Amino acid sequence: MRHVPLDVIDTATPELTSVPVEPVSPGIFRQVLSEAAYGELSAAVVTARSLLAGKVLWNVNSTARGGGVAELLQSLVAYARGAGVDARWLTIRGNAEFFKITKRIHNQVQGFAGDGGDLGEAEHDTYEKSLVWAGRELASLVRPGDIVILHDPQTAGLVANAKEAGARVIWRCHVGIDRPNDRADNAWEFLTRYLGSADAYVFSRDAFAWKNLRRDKIVVIPPSIDPFSPKNNLMTPARSAAILITSGLLSGYAAATPYYVRNDGSTGFVGRRADMIQTGPAVPATRLVTQVSRWDRLKDPIGVLHAFAEFVPASTQAHLVLAGPEVSAVADDPEGADVLNQTIMAWEGLPEPARRRVHLARLPMADAEENAAIVNALQRWSEVIAQKSLAEGFGLTVAEAMWKGRPVVASRIGGIQDQIEHEKSGLLLDDPNDLAAFGRAVDGLLVDPARAAEIGQAAQERVRAHFLNDRHLEQYVDLFLRLAA
Repeated sequence: MRHVPLDVIDTATPELTSVPVEPVSPGIFRQVLSEAAYGELSAAVVTARSLLAGKVLWNVNSTARGGGVAELLQSLVAYARGAGVDARWLTIRGNAEFFKITKRIHNQVQGFAGDGGDLGEAEHDTYEKSLVWAGRELASLVRPGDIVILHDPQTAGLVANAKEAGARVIWRCHVGIDRPNDRADNAWEFLTRYLGSADAYVFSRDAFAWKNLRRDKIVVIPPSIDPFSPKNNLMTPARSAAILITSGLLSGYAAATPYYVRNDGSTGFVGRRADMIQTGPAVPATRLVTQVSRWDRLKDPIGVLHAFAEFVPASTQAHLVLAGPEVSAVADDPEGADVLNQTIMAWEGLPEPARRRVHLARLPMADAEENAAIVNALQRWSEVIAQKSLAEGFGLTVAEAMWKGRPVVASRIGGIQDQIEHEKSGLLLDDPNDLAAFGRAVDGLLVDPARAAEIGQAAQERVRAHFLNDRHLEQYVDLFLRLAA
């Protein structure tokens, strides 16, 4: 039997939506890799093409936009298709109650209470019922010998369906905690009911792998960034300024065209404006410190706001930009609107001089690549990037900023500490709740531009060596070889 064509999945399977991804040749990496590194990638491409001939590589997650997993899949699926692999991407539908439970799991896996709700039999019942039709539809698409990669808690309940269809099944968890507490153990007890038959478990760090999973099935593959995506490709200062002015993050008159290069190589133009909460706009000469993230408690936007207002001196003439998505566009994050509203209230409570130095930006999400281009321009225009998360799976925004040669001040947690070498390629905070330490770190970079530039250059080279998609693709091919053995 043949696979259902991509162009009919939407109508044939109402619980699963196909995400169209145009193929991109991995040969493009010749532009940024050494000859030896490019040779390793080329060998992996040949292996993948032979190993997966006649098979489909399926990726399943909960959203096509908003967040690091969607960005990873956009790039990795494109390069897999460009390598001659039949790679496909599906997203599951879910109702509000399903996403409320999976957000609770997401928080508790990282050791936080989230909304404080239970993860008991009633939640199992809701979770399982929400995935019944998606599971049946996935099983109807998958054929023996296919490989199915299921991403994060939202898809754990689909493992059995994919296995019954004869696929090799990988469950990938992008979040975790280095030292599990009772909440994390509780969340893992919930998840492991669904995971036993998976062939492999992929984590971003070894410490994230739960103690009761079979060690011989655990594989560590850190995430990566795409240097050619609209969020990370080259952008001149003039074009960065034009994009920021056109989108409303800076005031002034653009001296260049606010264009960007889309994933397919075509030209896009920024035209939508961000929704800004501020007393007045920043201007191109304003020194910017920026944190880009979802409106998520674990990203601690309120803590960043207070740390900057209280401990980064006004004498630096720096302003803080907290940038996140328009919350209505991120379907699998029901807490985003509440966190944004709390952040606005915290901003309103600042003394007026401090409030003038802080800008909240809700970035347009109608076009994901336009959104990415705005983030690219904002990171490049900023002097310092912050990621003062309380918990983090990996923190792709850290690698993104490092690739652009920017010094990053971030928490020594999760995958962030794997990316940054303290005082060499960034600055790590031992305690994310130490607001004064955050302020001192940012201030030190602002008053010493030469040191900031040296750290930024080292950061870019570290990402080139360890955190681009070529390494990620090669590790997946190694895993596929292992499953085929």
